[in-house]
Order: sequence, then structure tokens, then C-alpha cells
Amino acid sequence: MNLTKRKELAAKVLGVGKNKILFSTEHLAEIKEAITKQDIRDMFADGIISIKPNIGRKQKEKRKTRRGPGSIKLTVRDGKGDYVKLVRKLRRHTRELRKQGKLNQEKYEELRKKIKAGVFKNKAHLKDYIGGKV
Repeated sequence: MNLTKRKELAAKVLGVGKNKILFSTEHLAEIKEAITKQDIRDMFADGIISIKPNIGRKQKEKRKTRRGPGSIKLTVRDGKGDYVKLVRKLRRHTRELRKQGKLNQEKYEELRKKIKAGVFKNKAHLKDYIGGKV
């Protein structure tokens, strides 16, 4: 029993593709007799003709482009550069004071630890700290 024309008519009436149309196997004789669009609508309402549900993608699509280390753009923070400049400046100053004999070894090591910890904001802050302690 060739029902391709009925399937095309049903697809046109229901507004879906031909592959989405499903006919009930028990009512094929009734479907064959359907000639008008109204017949198709009535059969759809009765459940003799149905539409296949939409099914999503079966497989997740892979990325087309690779994201290696060269293609990832990040904003680089200047904090580390500022830290390095400050620490070098402060260490140079404390080394100079130790050479002059204004700092003993214990005090020098304590200051080195505080410099590394980021206690001092600038050289003036370090000088204030040393002035009060020495």
C-alpha cells in the first residue's frame, strides 16, 4: 500500500517534514481513503496520524579550534613587577646599612624577613621603622 502522497499531504497540512509523519499501522485503510486536508486534520486529532518528537543532537560537537597556551589571552597583573622592584630597593638599602655597621646580623635578618613579607610600603617606610628601632 503506497501512502507517499498521503504522507506529503499530511506534512503540508501539519507543517512538518515528511520524515516526521507517523501513521498508525492499525488504521492504514482509513488513511488510504483520506483525500482532503480536513480528513488529515481529523485523523491527527484522533491520533491516527502523529508527529515524531524532536530529538536533540546525539553527540556533543568537538571544538573546531584548539586552545593552547598561545591563544589564551589573560590580563597580566603588574603587582609582581612592583613587588620585585621594591624588594630589590629595600634589600640594597639594608645591605648598605649593614656594611656601614648601623645594623647587626640579627636585625638585618629580621628586616629581610619583613621585607619579604611585604611589611614596608616604600623605602621611607623602612627608614622610619629602622629609625624608631635602632
